[in-house]
This record gives sequence, structure tokens and C-alpha cells, in this order.
Amino acid sequence: MASEIAATSRRQSGHASGGHSLMDQRQIMLVIYALMTAMFLSSLDQTVVGTAIRTIGDDLHGLNEQAWVTTAYLITSTITTPLYGKLSDIYGRRPLFIISIGLFIAGSLMSSFSTSMIMLAAFRAFQGLGAGGLMSLPLAIIGDIVAPRDRAKYQGYFLAVFGVSTVIGPLIGGIFANASNILGITGWRWVFLINVPVGLLAFGMVFAFLHLPRFGDRRRNRVDWWGAATVVVALVPLLLVAEQGREWGWGSTGSIVCYIISAIGLIAFIVIEQHMGDDAILPLRLFISKSFSMASILGALLGFGMFGAMLTIPLYLQIAEGLSPTQSGFATIPMVIGLMISSITAGLIISRTGKYQWFPPVGTAIAVIGFGFLIWAIGRPLQAMMLGMFVLGLGIGFLMQALIQASQNAVLSKDMGVATSSATFFRQIGGTMGTAVLLSVLFSVMPTNILNAMSDQTSLSTGLNAALTPSVANASGNKAVMKQIWNPIVSQIKKQSQQSLDAATTKVNAAASAAVQSKVSAVVKQQAAAMGITDTTVVQSMIDKQVAAATPAAQTQALKEVASKRNLSIVNGKLSIDYANASQRKAVVKEVVPKLSDSMKKNSGTSGSLTSSSSSTSDTSFLNGADGRLTQPFINGFDASARTVYWIGGSVLTFALLLTSMFRVPPLRERSALEEQAADQAAAQRLKDEAR
Repeated sequence: MASEIAATSRRQSGHASGGHSLMDQRQIMLVIYALMTAMFLSSLDQTVVGTAIRTIGDDLHGLNEQAWVTTAYLITSTITTPLYGKLSDIYGRRPLFIISIGLFIAGSLMSSFSTSMIMLAAFRAFQGLGAGGLMSLPLAIIGDIVAPRDRAKYQGYFLAVFGVSTVIGPLIGGIFANASNILGITGWRWVFLINVPVGLLAFGMVFAFLHLPRFGDRRRNRVDWWGAATVVVALVPLLLVAEQGREWGWGSTGSIVCYIISAIGLIAFIVIEQHMGDDAILPLRLFISKSFSMASILGALLGFGMFGAMLTIPLYLQIAEGLSPTQSGFATIPMVIGLMISSITAGLIISRTGKYQWFPPVGTAIAVIGFGFLIWAIGRPLQAMMLGMFVLGLGIGFLMQALIQASQNAVLSKDMGVATSSATFFRQIGGTMGTAVLLSVLFSVMPTNILNAMSDQTSLSTGLNAALTPSVANASGNKAVMKQIWNPIVSQIKKQSQQSLDAATTKVNAAASAAVQSKVSAVVKQQAAAMGITDTTVVQSMIDKQVAAATPAAQTQALKEVASKRNLSIVNGKLSIDYANASQRKAVVKEVVPKLSDSMKKNSGTSGSLTSSSSSTSDTSFLNGADGRLTQPFINGFDASARTVYWIGGSVLTFALLLTSMFRVPPLRERSALEEQAADQAAAQRLKDEAR
């Protein structure tokens, strides 16, 4: 394949010497504008939804089902990506691009009517059918009309659009997420409705300006539907296990069935693609090129780490840092800045030197360092996390630029669409797996980590002291967190403490009564003997009357002495704890915390109530505005869960870094794909003319 590409490039050089560019600057810029509007639609959706997803999950009572929403979108967009690439090679980019925008708009409109996270996942899956084209076709079109070394001149336009959407996306998403309703419609539903006017603008721009020259025979109509179907069979069961494995059990019957179905789908896909030959949605001959194969593998690993990080960082910022949706969106801007800097830098270097061999290892190494910063930043000030995001963005920008270039330059110009879509496809596969696996891990380990954080005696003492304080527990902003986490613990402690004090009251009263009885009996008997009273009935009657009269005061005095000694209060004649009294409350905390901590660590006794309450991660709105002492154990548990996620993402990219040592990028072409096709057609026509 490398020799074919080299031969094509030589033909192009000859054509270039006596020819001219197929499209002038004005035509290219009109196409760029059309692509920019479509890219704005896609990137705006990602930033707006990412900012508002927590509010959506809380409102629909299914934050722990977020993975379904994101994974459903990624599954359909991933599956359709190579299909768009192949069909656009056959029928042209324009009609397929218009169809993808239309599907995306329709899916956005349907998503706004969702009443549950499962329904939203279904509509997002439909939206993903259009997103597959929005993700891959712009890159293929740029590859068609612009030579690799000249693309840096136009890269800034796309990065500007991406940057603008990233900046205003969180603002728009935050406004919608924080609004109770807009024009009578729940605020977060506008997250999807905003795509309709933007999508219509993109549709009009593409329809008006996207007109590309066409060369070669595009009348073939054999479409690899069976290949597309087997991709579904191979991917969906595997992603289903990634999402539900923590509940089913990774070795359960259901999981094993999914593994088997996925393996069968993969084998069937390979067989079908081999049979379809050049008509396959992913022609296997492309993998003869080691450069293309390695770029695909690295793209999948990059997607795994990148998407996993991008989807968990906003959650971390909102839950652990307490930022609003708008603030969390803006806080991710350092990642975008890093990505823009590295992408522009890479583009300029490639444009001037024509070399990009060092970008994959350097970009991957920087991304690994970025994950290291994210792990280090957890629990530290927000600036530390922003630094980690910036470094991660730097690495991703260098790596993405190189992988796209390698994929496009490793194949013949006629395969530009399928090669570009394949690069996006493998990155999306990695992203889909990363989203499903990392979010599954996040919500799987979170209940245990929260319980472990609660069992820490220092954290438990601080939180329990606050929860036992009436003014804190009864504050309106703390009612939700008290109900979610602390009420089961506090009510049990109060109940057990009062039962113990009631028993102590009974014992003190009994002791006081016995003392009074003994003292009065001795005195009365002495008095009776002195008075010569020998009737025992009369003597006992005198004793009973004096005991009855003296006992209440004696019991009260005894209770006061015990209360003073043990730092307790007396309420209605009983020993009691005044939880508004700091010293009494702290004494209770000091007494119960060690036992409660041990109980939690053993996951028995009172920890059962805690587990049932804190393991519910479907709605985290109880954290909003709550006292930090009450929420800290939950946040500490979430921190530990996020740290696990970043360790996994960093490990995957570390493996990718090892692979880059074996990656040899192909040389850049001198001409765009359309110019190569035009030269091939002109050469073929000359041969025909000479044959006559």
C-alpha cells in the first residue's frame, strides 16, 4: 500500500506542475464556514449537556444512570461513524452531511421531552445517529480539499469555533440547568432545544455552501449493511456488561452470555468485511498498513482516557468542589486552552517542516503526566485540578493531530472518507468503552468509599457532632443531607442513648428510694421504741408515710448529683442529653464514635442504615447548600472514587505510551485527496486519448 501511495504522490507532483488548484480560496472558505457551523452544533451540544448532566440526573432521579445516557449516544455515533465515511466515499459528502444534521436536530428535539433517564438515553441514541456524521465528515472534507501541510492555515478556524463553544457552552448549560423554567419549559430541557435553531443554521449553511467537485465512479450501490449490523452485535453486549457488570457480577451468567454474543459478533464482522472487500464499511486491507493499524489502536486508547476524564471531571467539580454547573463548565476551560495551544502548535510545525513523528510519544507522555496531576489534585485547591486539566489538554492536542494525519496519509486518496471515519470510529470505540467502564467503576466503588470515609473517626466525629446539633440539623439547607445520610444514624444514637439513660434513671431512683427506706426505717424504729409503740403495723405505716414524703426529693437530688457528675440534663424527672449543649453533645460523640466506626468497618449494625442511605447515588442534590461538615464524608468517598477512575485512565495511556515506540508515521502528501483524484482521472483520460 505504501508503494501505491508513493506512486500516487509522484503522479500528483507531475500534475501540480502544469495544473492549478481545483478550488479557489473563496470556495474553500465557504466550505470551511459550512463545516464550522456544523462543528459548532456538535461541540456546543457536548459542552452544554456535560455541564447540565448532574441537574438532569437529579431532576429525573437517575444520576447513577448517567452512563446509559452518555453510552447510548456514543454507541450509535460510534457505529454510524464508519458507515458515514463509506457512504460518503460512494455518494458524496454533501448528502450524507445534510442527513446527519437532520437526524441530530430531530434527536435533540425528542430528548427535550424525556421524563426519565432511560427515555433520555433512547433519544440520545437517536441523536447519536446524526452525531456520527458530524464527528467524521468534516475531517474527511478537509482532507478532500486541503493538502496536509496546508491544513494548519485552516486549523485555527476550527479551533476558534471549538473554543467559543467551549466557553459559551458551560454558560448556556449553566443558565438552563439553574433555571427552574424558561417560557414555561423546565430549564434543563433547553439544553437540547437550543440545538434546534443552531442546527437549522448549520443545515442552511451546509446546503448553501458545501459543493465539492466529484471525480471517479461513485455509482456503486453495494452497501455493507451486514457489516454495520455485526458491529452492533459486537459492541452493544460488551458495553451492556460494562454498564451493568457491577450489579450482575462480572462472571455472572448474563455477563458471560454478553461476552459470547460480542465475540460472535466480532468474528462475524471480520468474516463479512473480508467478503465485502473494498465495499466493506471498514476494509480490512487498510490494516495492511502498520501505520494505519497502530494509529487506530492508539486512537482507541486515547478515546478511553480522554472521554473518561472529560465526563468525570465536571462531576468532580460540582460534587467535590461544590461548583455550580456554570462554574464547573468554565473551570474546564484550561483543558480546552491546552488542547488549542498544542493543536495549533502541532499544525504550524507540520506545515513548516512536514514532519510529525515525535508528536505521538510526546503527546501521550504529556497526557499521562496530566492524569498524574489529576490524581494529585484531588482534595487540593481547585487551581491544582485546573493545572492537571491544562496538562492533559496539551497532551491530547498533540496526539490527536498526529493520529488523524497518520490515518489519512496511510491510505489512498479514494479511501479518504473511510480512513478518516475509521480514525474517528476507533477513538469513539475507546471513548464509548471508557465512558461505560469508568463511570461504572465510579458509581460501583462510590458506596463503599463513602462508607469507608464515614468510618474514619475524625471525619465521623466532626460530621456527627454537626448532625446532633439541633440548629444545624434543623436548618433548611441541611434537611436533605440529614435525610439522605445522617438521620438513620442520629435517630439510632438518640434512641439508644435515651434508653441507656432511662435505665440509669430507674437505677438511680431505685437506689435513692432504697437509701430513703433504710434511713427512714432506722429513725422511725428508734422513735417508736422511745415512745413505747410496739405495734408493727403502726410502725410500718409511719415508715411508709415518711418514705413517700422524702423519696421524691431524694431522687431529685440523686439525679442532680449523677447529672452533674456525668454532664447530663434532667428533663421531666429523667436523665437526658441536651444536644444543644456543646459539652454534652461532644461527650456523646466521643463515646459512640469508636463503636460506630468499628461497626461501619465491619458493615454491620448501624452501618447497615448508613449503607442504604449513602449508597443511593441517583440524586446528589442534597449536597447543594448543605453544611460542609455533613457532606464531607460523601465528598471524601467521591474523591476516592474519582482517584480510582483517573488511575485507570492514566494506566491505559501509559500502555499507549509504550506502543508509540513502535509507531512509524507515514510521510505527508503534497496534494489534497480531490486533487489526487482529479490527477488520476486526468491521467486515465490521457491514456484513453492516446490509445485512440
